[in-house]
Amino acid sequence: MSGEAYLVIDRPEESRFVLERNGEAVGSSSYERRGGVIAFTHTEVDPAEQEHGLGSRLVAGALDAVRVASEDRVAAECPFVAHFVRAHPEYADLLTR
Repeated sequence: MSGEAYLVIDRPEESRFVLERNGEAVGSSSYERRGGVIAFTHTEVDPAEQEHGLGSRLVAGALDAVRVASEDRVAAECPFVAHFVRAHPEYADLLTR
């Protein structure tokens, strides 16, 4: 994985954040906007790419983007996102702001 460029991109027209590696999508996290809440509903990483921390990279990038771009609260309906937030308490404030 060294030397590879990763980027998390918000695609609001698709209601999802996408993790790209060298310009190719390797995962996504779907969301729904509900009046001041961004509800993360499903996160998926290419099965061939799982177990390399890419899901965590994707969710961290998506949550960082929400923090910077809005005052919206996050609802972690996706089990992976919920687990990530529990394991990374620095993101817990996004659930209550």
